Amino acid sequence: MDLKNHIQEVKDFPKKGIIFRDISPLLSNPQAMNEMIEKMAKLASNFQFDSILAIESRGFIIGAPLAYRLKKPLVLARKSGKLPPPVVSQEYGLEYGNDQLQIKENILPQNSRILIVDDVLATGGTIIACQKLLKKIDCHSVGAIVLIEIKGLNGQENLQKNNLKCCELLKII
Repeated sequence: MDLKNHIQEVKDFPKKGIIFRDISPLLSNPQAMNEMIEKMAKLASNFQFDSILAIESRGFIIGAPLAYRLKKPLVLARKSGKLPPPVVSQEYGLEYGNDQLQIKENILPQNSRILIVDDVLATGGTIIACQKLLKKIDCHSVGAIVLIEIKGLNGQENLQKNNLKCCELLKII
């Protein structure tokens, strides 16, 4: 099954000049979603890790079934104001603006090895922000896996500058 056939491109969303990759058609097809999770589990096997950190919001959709499939704890990186204290915060730049992510301060044992999971790698800003969040709580990001890498936005290059390896399931130009 070609999972790309289940991803819709929406031009000028969320603002003019951006092409949004809508994974709703993939998620609404149980066979496609199952194949995605199995293939993401195979990507995850490239890393030695203790827990999965899933990025709000679409990273949750992938991270939760993946953590279940791999029998690993799941930790959430949420947008500001969504988690009760104590939290640590990190600002970051997006393809279309700025935002802030937070994780619970005491959610992971120190020196845990964490695999970051998200739906899309564009510029790498959210993944790098998660790497910085994990450092703030004395944990180590071993790398990241994403469903889609958008070529041409220098995401892989930006991650490499931060010593982060990222594996993608699909590349889209």
